[in-house]
Amino acid sequence: MSGSALAQDASADQLRGVAKTIFAPVPTAAEIIKEKGYTPEQIQLGQWLFFEPRLSRSHIISCNTCHSVGTGGADNIPISIGHGWQHGPRNSPTVFNAVFNAAQFWDGRAADLKEQAKGPVQASVEMNNTPDAVETTLRSMPEYVELFGKAFGVESDPVTFDNMARALEAFESTLVTPNARFDQFLAGQPTLDEQELKGLNLFINKGCIACHSGVNVGGQGYFPFGVIKKPGAEILPPNDKGRFTVTNTASDEYVFRAGPLRNIALTAPYFHSGEVWDLEQAVAIMGSSQLGHELDADEVKAITAFLHTLTGEQPQVVYPTLPRSSIDTPKPQQ
Repeated sequence: MSGSALAQDASADQLRGVAKTIFAPVPTAAEIIKEKGYTPEQIQLGQWLFFEPRLSRSHIISCNTCHSVGTGGADNIPISIGHGWQHGPRNSPTVFNAVFNAAQFWDGRAADLKEQAKGPVQASVEMNNTPDAVETTLRSMPEYVELFGKAFGVESDPVTFDNMARALEAFESTLVTPNARFDQFLAGQPTLDEQELKGLNLFINKGCIACHSGVNVGGQGYFPFGVIKKPGAEILPPNDKGRFTVTNTASDEYVFRAGPLRNIALTAPYFHSGEVWDLEQAVAIMGSSQLGHELDADEVKAITAFLHTLTGEQPQVVYPTLPRSSIDTPKPQQ
């Protein structure tokens, strides 16, 4: 082995040691299930419900509509379209690895996936339904009554809106993407090339890790968008004040949860406004807005190359055959 190769290996090993103190690999779905104690019946019910359009008033929109398991757990459009072709206020975050986030939604208004699951079902611009209507719909189909009984059988009436959310939480917690090349690198394998190693080094030393660290490489804290310099109104809409709408605290204006960067190469467009389609452009904006540093073209390309190594194994989900509506199932409403 040449001296230059030895030096390169030593540098990679040193960088790996630092990275292991900042990041962590994504656990497998089996590890999550064991940790959380979900049962197969709860996960199966959650999977049915995730693809169930009759949770919406129109019988058109399901969780998978905005969080497609085939496109990185998101819908790949700037702003999601909901009931009556209404546009939501923000870009849809990926559901993949969301179990590792400190809170859900861009403003963190839901503490966990169970609480998050209840929001879109009731939001007028999304599924536009009510808990009572959801329960009536689910109780109208014997297959759902049976599966709710198997999943939550200790309860006298298991078909509830709350149990719907619990089942969705169980299934969504399995939507993890382990074994990315970066995770293999953390485990000691030489899976990153020279440019990707340079990007990781820049990602650490330029200060990106101040907001993007941990298992999900983000999703753990709240930060102003534009710490150093606010981007233009097309990227940071002035009428969306972020976490301020949750806390009513002046210091939370234009504060958002740091976006998790796992599978970021699959989930364009970027930011809560969904106005940036190119990952290199997003990296450059973060450099100037958050770090106060104008990254040069080589630095942007290197960091972007590193971000591509965060794409993990995508969940293999079978689209379920859902129960048929009965004569008692409420009809769709526009």
